[in-house]
Amino acid sequence: MFGIILPVVLVLDRMTKEWAETSLGARRIELLDGLVPLTLAHNRGAAFGIELGSNPRLFFIPITILALILLGALLVQAGKRDYLRVLSLSLVISGALGNLYDRITNALGVVDFIGPINLGFMHWPIFNVADMAITTGAVLLALSFWMEERVGEPEEPEADAVPEPSG
Repeated sequence: MFGIILPVVLVLDRMTKEWAETSLGARRIELLDGLVPLTLAHNRGAAFGIELGSNPRLFFIPITILALILLGALLVQAGKRDYLRVLSLSLVISGALGNLYDRITNALGVVDFIGPINLGFMHWPIFNVADMAITTGAVLLALSFWMEERVGEPEEPEADAVPEPSG
């Protein structure tokens, strides 16, 4: 599964970012009657444009590499039949690699272009395909851990069940 997800996410991420940089420029395109705007932006910081210092690349590149090592270890430890865990880690790793590539090769930062999306009460920040993979994978990974924890919990007896006599 990893061998399929990784190249698909990386190719989609790269192709869409290259398209955004060559086609959007200063203009904005609106899809689905304005529901999904496409706006080119470069993000040097973390999620939602959070900045850390004057050169955040020096912080985010090593942190991303460390995170990838830890995620890789989780992937190696995942059981062959633990499809949800493998799927989730494959998505997070693929997205992280896509954004890491931008951080290394583009001094302007990570290329974002989907959004901002008006949710009525706030504008969701501009993001990209790699961000979608990371977010989806993170949610699925949390679900995977939750399901694993639930399997290990003992079932509670029913309220009206009569305990069996011991001895």
